[in-house]
Amino acid sequence: MERVLVIGVGFMGGSFALALKNHGFKGSIYGYDINPESIKKAFDLGIIDEGTTNLSDIKNYEPDLIMLSSPVRTFRYIAKGLKDLVDEEVTITDQGSVKGNIVYELERILGNRYVGGHPIAGTEKSGVEHSIPNLYEGKKVILTPTKNTDKEKLKKVESTWRMIGGIVEYMSPELHDHVFGVVSHLPHAVAFALVDTLIRMSTGQVDLFKYPGGGFKDFTRIAKSDPIMWRDIFLENKENLLKAIEGFQNSLNYLKELIKEEKEEELTGYLREVKTKRMEID
Repeated sequence: MERVLVIGVGFMGGSFALALKNHGFKGSIYGYDINPESIKKAFDLGIIDEGTTNLSDIKNYEPDLIMLSSPVRTFRYIAKGLKDLVDEEVTITDQGSVKGNIVYELERILGNRYVGGHPIAGTEKSGVEHSIPNLYEGKKVILTPTKNTDKEKLKKVESTWRMIGGIVEYMSPELHDHVFGVVSHLPHAVAFALVDTLIRMSTGQVDLFKYPGGGFKDFTRIAKSDPIMWRDIFLENKENLLKAIEGFQNSLNYLKELIKEEKEEELTGYLREVKTKRMEID
């Protein structure tokens, strides 16, 4: 691997580029983004060696690995543009938080050049200037091969993630979207909705945003995440997310009833059980 192209030079794309450099990659790293300011910042910060806002320019870079790091709803459009710009030997993968139908659609467009991936890493920050070189170290990276996935390209993607500290696991695209619809997409939806609750319940008499404590701030930190990115994730994984929201509503309704009916023993047991389970994660 000598020439890497990052498409979408934001926080995730920049972090991937920095991670490569931080782990000894000596080749060239190029960037493509529709925002010229992102390209300029990435170049000035030494994150990329060269960049462009014109997709057709990438044929001059002759990349052997392309990392899609833009919002997931841009993948189809970008893939159609890439189809005739790069040769069959190029490996194309992504950092998208949704796999499912996208994997199969990108396979149809790109053929066996594509390998689906998703690093379980990130922060609420956006913008290439916030890129973190050690973002992926010790973090799970889910690869979602199908029966059409090229085995050599899969090995290449896996070895790249391992090189920058990722812990690689395989899942089907469908299982991936079920799992992360519950453990990632739902918490973000809840965080956004909780902040919205304060907006709606503030009145002329009191601005509730003057009083949040540490718990509220910790819980809703992820509501500071990029709205465009999360809009795309919510819509692309709509079916799984809606099921997760329904499950959360059922849990919330159960808690509501325990409080409403003042069932002290049941409420204590509920809270104790949940606490015990939560402590298993750390």
